[in-house]
Amino acid sequence: MNIKGKKVILRAVERGDLELLHRWANDPDIGQMLGGWHFPGSMDYQEQWFTSLKSDQRNQRFAIETPDLGLVGTANLVDIDWKNGHAHHGMLLGDKDLRGKGYGVDVIMAVMRYAFEELRLHRLDGSIIEYNQPSYRVYVEKCGWVVEGRQREWFFRQNRRWDRLIVGVTRDDYARLLEQNRYWDS
Repeated sequence: MNIKGKKVILRAVERGDLELLHRWANDPDIGQMLGGWHFPGSMDYQEQWFTSLKSDQRNQRFAIETPDLGLVGTANLVDIDWKNGHAHHGMLLGDKDLRGKGYGVDVIMAVMRYAFEELRLHRLDGSIIEYNQPSYRVYVEKCGWVVEGRQREWFFRQNRRWDRLIVGVTRDDYARLLEQNRYWDS
């Protein structure tokens, strides 16, 4: 089952996506904006990652595509806690030219709708490197996520320490956002 937004479709990652995903995984500009540990990765490593997706019910990874552009990024729901109803969410848009054009908002809105209305999760969590203003704007200012905390000097990038902003959104936050922006009405 694909997850539809207004601009994007979230679908399973397919073997044919691996070459582009490999390129993005090795792009230093993309790596600077994401959490986690990044080393140069081989295509073999990318294929092993892909193989591991098949049986992992706690970590769902999605390819982001548009009808006219094809694969444009990835999104996820990971560390899903089915008992307590929460998961961690993250995404990346691989093509810098697509940023700031509503694709990120649409991905986040589609993920929230799927998580809250289909999976019946109660909350989503995420984190942002303090200098990643585009992510801050899309999650907090446009999609109703709340900054819930700050972990000082969490990330090491560009030869210095940066804070990690902890963000989250609940099902109720999402419902209030929909009352305000009527996102799915048009």
